[in-house]
Amino acid sequence: MKILALNWQDLTNPMAGGAEVHLEELLRRIAKRGNDITLFCSGYKSCKEEEIIEGIRIIRRGNRYNFNLIAPFELRKIVKDGKFDVLIEDINKIPFYTPLYLKLPTLVVVPHLFSTTVFREINFLLGLYIYFSEKPLVSAYRGRKFNVISESTADDIAKRGIPRSDISVIHCGIDNDTYHFDSSISKYDVPTILYLGRVKKYKSIDHLIISFSRVVKKIPDARLTIVGTGDYLNRLRALAESLKISGRINFAGYVSERDKVEFLRRSHVAVYPSSKEGWGLTNIEANACGTTVIAANSPGLRDSVVDGQTGLLYEYGDIEQLAGSLIKILSDSQLRMHLEKGGVEWAGKFDWDRAADEFLGVLGEVARRG
Repeated sequence: MKILALNWQDLTNPMAGGAEVHLEELLRRIAKRGNDITLFCSGYKSCKEEEIIEGIRIIRRGNRYNFNLIAPFELRKIVKDGKFDVLIEDINKIPFYTPLYLKLPTLVVVPHLFSTTVFREINFLLGLYIYFSEKPLVSAYRGRKFNVISESTADDIAKRGIPRSDISVIHCGIDNDTYHFDSSISKYDVPTILYLGRVKKYKSIDHLIISFSRVVKKIPDARLTIVGTGDYLNRLRALAESLKISGRINFAGYVSERDKVEFLRRSHVAVYPSSKEGWGLTNIEANACGTTVIAANSPGLRDSVVDGQTGLLYEYGDIEQLAGSLIKILSDSQLRMHLEKGGVEWAGKFDWDRAADEFLGVLGEVARRG
């Protein structure tokens, strides 16, 4: 097939996140199966306007602030020249509403919708803009097929009015060559808690830092490592200072893939306290590396953790429950090792090749139906 994919960013963009990982892991594999892939996305400083990466032709226009405004005009040009069989529209910010101006069989990919969660991240006026931009979703995309990465997102979309028969769920995979258990690598000498991901307000890393201040009262040699960058980093540093625990926290910033895997393998527990996610890919990666997880019982994250088998869930925002769960895992090595074993087995079920096969099947159905 000749496939056109639309996303806000590509993986080379410094602002890329899980949505870009998800889409391009699939697109690379689909390209290797002989399909012709074009990815249209926003540009960034010093980027190339066009290039081919691992079989994917990438076209970049505009920037992350105006991309949704220029996309309709640029897309019509690309489609006019292209004769595509199917369009993949990835909605991970504001929808592009392509059915209003493109006549192409379309698969709508949704990692997760923001809804009211957006108000936890940005100012009220911009939040209103994004919130109301999602409102016409059902009427604009009626009749299109949707593909999501978790049951939580499927439920969210169905509640908005999309028929369940139009929604398919394909879980993310992981890179098993990179993320796997190595019995020769030991945990850190001191109890170590890890957060790994983008540093954004809605990720609620402040909940983890406050909980950590409770943990060190029971486990004085405990340490917290925060890996990642983002616009909320300075506030987290200030919070750690105010709680007088900054000396116990390592703000590691951006790290290489190799260092990321080392942190995942050697930490005693990884924590994901976010209010909402499409899926908890970091939870699965940590499990694959032999580390148990604690995650908020929030949409998306609850789908990536088997409570009591691969890690522990706590009610989002419950600082005391999170602190108690951390103390439990760091104090009980038998419980921790039981969860680590279950996590490795659980992570073995997630594979990008399997996901790409399923995704290609859904795409083929959409193209034939169109």
